[in-house]
Amino acid sequence: MVISNNHVLMQNDFSLDLKTTRKQAGLTQKDCGHLLGGSESRIKQLEGGTRLPTLPEMCTLSLIYGRSFECLFTPLFADVRKRLGKRLGTMPDAPKKSIRNFNRKDTLDALAERLLEEAGPLYGG
Repeated sequence: MVISNNHVLMQNDFSLDLKTTRKQAGLTQKDCGHLLGGSESRIKQLEGGTRLPTLPEMCTLSLIYGRSFECLFTPLFADVRKRLGKRLGTMPDAPKKSIRNFNRKDTLDALAERLLEEAGPLYGG
């Protein structure tokens, strides 16, 4: 698996944010590991940037810290938006019109609009 520099930076940002958030909450790694249903070593891995959380862990961390999912994972969402924006620009040609894909253009247009609204200058040019 190839890991880009952006991915490494995003993971480092996430790890630092997670550690800072935990400390601001006054919790130890052991506390968070217990609440996460794992161990202190699991939190050390997440905060050390050696692994990203699973979806259930993301939801749990969001609840533990009382922060919105997106707020807690801002670097991850930024990376996902960037990658999604690039893929949106290289969509394959639309298949022949049929009842199964009649909403395709509206869906893709709405996605592009959301990416522009949420990320602003990242995709606006």
